[in-house]
Amino acid sequence: MTGNIVLLGFGIAGSSGLPVVAPLVSLAAFLAGATIGGRMGAALAPQEAHLSRAMVFEIGVTALATLIAIVFDITPDHFSGDLIIALLAFAMGIRNATVRRLKIADLTTTVLTMTLTGLAADSPLAGGEGKGSWRRGAAVVSMLAGACAGALLLKADLSLVLLAAALLALVTWLVFMPAAITAAE
Repeated sequence: MTGNIVLLGFGIAGSSGLPVVAPLVSLAAFLAGATIGGRMGAALAPQEAHLSRAMVFEIGVTALATLIAIVFDITPDHFSGDLIIALLAFAMGIRNATVRRLKIADLTTTVLTMTLTGLAADSPLAGGEGKGSWRRGAAVVSMLAGACAGALLLKADLSLVLLAAALLALVTWLVFMPAAITAAE
């Protein structure tokens, strides 16, 4: 969402024809999803139940976006493009609220700047213990790999990309949730 705030600012200022509507749609849908995710976290006591429900929401919303992209012609700066943006941002909001409730130390998945800051500021070179460095480093590498993959996927059909995302989320849920529930028992 950091990028959406920046794009919105540039768009409002009229810089290079950047959009205003798409970042607003994304931010509003993300905040709605984060609100729902926060309410789910407050209502569901065990972390595994909250994570499972959040993943099911994300799978469902991503699958819906996939179906829409298969059936309709998705065009940027039109309702169809904004609808896909809204659905994916909503799912991201639920995911981020869930990750926040799980309180995994040293990992801020949507604030790469703070992850890098923690990696450097808490390192032995900076006089710290380096605690969580492997997790932070893995997060940075994962985000970089994801950005590279995302850029390459821009060359593919949108519906195929969304289908792959929905299937990956489903496989993650099928693999992770039974193990998490077993570990909690």
